[in-house]
Amino acid sequence: MSVSPAPSPPAADQTTLRRRGVGLTALDAARSAGGYTLFAPQTGGGAVYLVDIRGEVVHRWQMPVRPGRDAVILPNGHLGYNGSHPDPFRPYPAWPLWRGGDFYEATPEGKIVWRFEDPRHHHDARWLDNGDLLYATVEPLSAELSARVAGGDPRRDAPDGIVQGDVIRQVNRQGETVWRWAAGDHLPPEDYPVHPIFDRRHWPFVNGLGETRDGLVLMSLRVTSGIIAVDRDTGAVAWRIGADRLAQQHTPIEMADGSILCFDNGNLRPGVTAPFSRAVQVDPGTGRTVWEYADPLKPAFFSPYMGSAQRLWNGNTFICESAFGRLFEVTPEGDVVWEYVIPFFGEYPDDGARDFAAGVQNSVFRAHRYEAAQIPWLRP
Repeated sequence: MSVSPAPSPPAADQTTLRRRGVGLTALDAARSAGGYTLFAPQTGGGAVYLVDIRGEVVHRWQMPVRPGRDAVILPNGHLGYNGSHPDPFRPYPAWPLWRGGDFYEATPEGKIVWRFEDPRHHHDARWLDNGDLLYATVEPLSAELSARVAGGDPRRDAPDGIVQGDVIRQVNRQGETVWRWAAGDHLPPEDYPVHPIFDRRHWPFVNGLGETRDGLVLMSLRVTSGIIAVDRDTGAVAWRIGADRLAQQHTPIEMADGSILCFDNGNLRPGVTAPFSRAVQVDPGTGRTVWEYADPLKPAFFSPYMGSAQRLWNGNTFICESAFGRLFEVTPEGDVVWEYVIPFFGEYPDDGARDFAAGVQNSVFRAHRYEAAQIPWLRP
């Protein structure tokens, strides 16, 4: 009697993150805020997903371009999408990795009802309640001002020595600029030195924006570390949380008590040899930490780039560990009550982005949690 050979074992999945498990990995329904989670995978080619608390996809959009950064649900129930513009503008080599500038508003059915383009946009954009769009761009600093940018690694300067400076713009629905702020006009470069590990091609590298109830514009400064609040009328810095409190942070959001919640990446935290991330809430007046979450095994929670934290309606905090596609919710005491690992993997396109973020990944710039009432068109 012949014996059939045993089947060969399946080949090992060479994507480390996927081997560790994806999808819903934890749920304490009694303590979770519930609701729906929205995310746009950076390598997903324009797919935007809405998942319920069980991790099931309940809605999906397919947008015309890959994400520059993230997507949001607007007050009217439409999707606001920050896409990556195909324009060849490239002020320095790494630009394609965080290039945005192709903005869309889409209905739940995917119909495009508004579009705005600015190829100089990078990183964050905020869709304001009045319908305006607040976003970050760059413009070259003068040779004199570029020479004053302190810190950083001078070996990696641009050949002409020119530094790209951040310019924040606000445009209305007609695409008209209604407010403009330039870092080079208001920030003394000597007071905002670049960390030694970074190049000096882009300063101070605004990676996150927000607004306070008093109308101040919040800006997260990555390569210098810290958050500033800018007065719209004068352009002056009203207050600053510095590099002694934060390290390459993202996503500044004002809380009800005036403190600022953000995702503190922690790449270059002073005096710390093993980097770790945290969600942290800081009083800008005193610098006091009001609340924070870090994993009990601190290096177990770490995103070296991107990231977000959102305070939910029941007091919990929703956190996006962006680099590894891990979305989770914690109680005020720091207990994890929901966790979901994005199961959609891919590579960046070969347009320059892959040179700086190679490999199959499930990363997202930011994720957002919504109550059912904020998505009235969704049928449970």
